[in-house]
Amino acid sequence: MHLTLLIDRSDRARFELSGANAVATLNGLVTNDVAALKPGHGQYAAALTAKGKVVADVIVLLLEDRLQLHASPAAAPGLRTMLTKFVNPRFATLNDVTESTADITVVGQQAASTLAIAADGSITADALDALPYFSHAQATMGSRAVMIVRLPSIGSSNQSVYSIIPSRADLDTVRESLYSAGADDGSEAVLDRLRVESGFPEWGADMDENTLPQEANLDEMHAVSYTKGCYIGQETVARIHFRGHVNRSLRRLTFADGVQPPRGAVLQDSEHRAIGEVRSTAFSENAGAIGIGMVRREIDDGSTIDVRWDGGNTSAVVIGKAKGAIE
Repeated sequence: MHLTLLIDRSDRARFELSGANAVATLNGLVTNDVAALKPGHGQYAAALTAKGKVVADVIVLLLEDRLQLHASPAAAPGLRTMLTKFVNPRFATLNDVTESTADITVVGQQAASTLAIAADGSITADALDALPYFSHAQATMGSRAVMIVRLPSIGSSNQSVYSIIPSRADLDTVRESLYSAGADDGSEAVLDRLRVESGFPEWGADMDENTLPQEANLDEMHAVSYTKGCYIGQETVARIHFRGHVNRSLRRLTFADGVQPPRGAVLQDSEHRAIGEVRSTAFSENAGAIGIGMVRREIDDGSTIDVRWDGGNTSAVVIGKAKGAIE
């Protein structure tokens, strides 16, 4: 991938919770242990229905005086409804800051050094490289204050990923600082291709309100705590973990002959029994046509399966779950 790419993802939802009981409030709403966070750190988590299905997957950041949550545009309505319903204003204040803030995601092997140049000495590349995943630091770009969040590396070649969160009013200035530092415009399609290479799920494409966290591998991606206190949907998640298993899960696929099947294409075993369906697809420079599918647990990694849809068919190899769990 050429140098460092910047992708404007300001359409992602951003919510903030503040107040003395903000941490305790959110801890009762998401799967991970928010109470274990220290300022400057963050985590991956999910908000669930009472039946343990995924309302949204979220990034939770603990700032000095408040919490900030990030979610995809597709997951935003459900998350907004849940937060509005369950955040009691007597205990915590909920603010939707999507319109007042922005998100520029920067991707590439040289992302940290590009950001350091754009930051005019307010933070170094070594400091950015040293940030644990979902941790964040303050910096300036074009004399404008920004928060830089390190996200998990992505793609077959482990490209570094950071999100820069400025004020919406400062978006153009920050973008120009990144251009001056050598960044080029990228697209959501590039980021989506890297995501599919890694097997990272996207709400609305690979999982939705009918998906259990374990089906989306969120537990293996360290988004679920089994030692924290109660939260909405915990009973189902804990019962699966301690007493059983899910019958299907998201897995990476490679398709034959460069064919990208449509979403919903049926996966079949050698006896033509349905064993799942295609969720996301992309074309990888390294692996050709790839995808993420929901696949029955009895299908072993390395298996060759059939893929069928109206007007077409191909075959696929089941590769495995998300490449490299999020640490």
